[in-house]
Amino acid sequence: MNSENQHDPLDAGAQMLANRLRKNLRTIGKWARQQGHDCYRLYDADMPEFSFAIDCYGDRVHMQEYRAPDSIPQQKAALHRQQAIMAVTEVLGLDESQLILKTRQRQKGKNQYDTITTEGEDFVVTEGHARFWVNLERYLDTGLFLDHRPMRRFIFENAASKRFLNLFCYTATASVHAALGGAASSLSIDLSNTYLDWSRRNFALNNLERSKHKLIQKDCIAYLRNSSDVFDLIFLDPPTFSNSKRTDNVLDIQRDHVELIENSMRLLSPGGLLIFSTNRRRFVLELSLPGKYQVEDYTKRSIDRDFQRKSSIHQVWLLRH
Repeated sequence: MNSENQHDPLDAGAQMLANRLRKNLRTIGKWARQQGHDCYRLYDADMPEFSFAIDCYGDRVHMQEYRAPDSIPQQKAALHRQQAIMAVTEVLGLDESQLILKTRQRQKGKNQYDTITTEGEDFVVTEGHARFWVNLERYLDTGLFLDHRPMRRFIFENAASKRFLNLFCYTATASVHAALGGAASSLSIDLSNTYLDWSRRNFALNNLERSKHKLIQKDCIAYLRNSSDVFDLIFLDPPTFSNSKRTDNVLDIQRDHVELIENSMRLLSPGGLLIFSTNRRRFVLELSLPGKYQVEDYTKRSIDRDFQRKSSIHQVWLLRH
């Protein structure tokens, strides 16, 4: 990023945030570059008065504002918003056109997949050995969940010669890593044609042979109930809640996780591994599962350096027969 751009002098509030961003850039930014990542979380509400998540994607920034409580006057929230924009553009040497600002709040149903604008450019970012298409404007999500990067790295490192299943695959970034890691085959399943098309483009971007790596539009719940396929490595990362018009199945992860896990384990080969992940806050794993399977809580090791400043935003378990 170009740090030579000239901006108006920062006021005291913006300067305070700018100092924190510079500190984070020296540590997290340097670490990300060493790892071969040009996308990482630079800042996550480190300071209470600036409640933002700030993610770098190459030479652009995806900035999410955590919605202020109703007790905070709108004028004050607007001031902090403008100060944050000034600090980010100053420290990273950006033009404001390179910064995308969204308001982050609890989403219901599948609203997180809604299109919010027809504008926005698709562009490529690098994550270790892989390259992915992202779009910071068109959807609430960007096409690449940064918090799951350690699990994608884990899959890359453990996929060699394995048959890999990616359920609720989103843009199939985990499947790309599995393929790059030498997976014998992969099957990626999602109900959204939009994200399956995105997945195809990600495979093509990485020059991967698609004959061994299949993409299927299907309800994952129905697939798990009816399939007799066998896999050596399964990634199960369901949404917290889903009631898509394309299926009669309504998913509530706290209520339904036992069925999902048990049906996934049924497809797992002897010696195979299931990775189960959820972003549901206050999620509780069914106590009977460790009695049936070997269960390892992998949550702490699944959080990368740029997310360690905050409590975990997801939980991860590894399950074996």
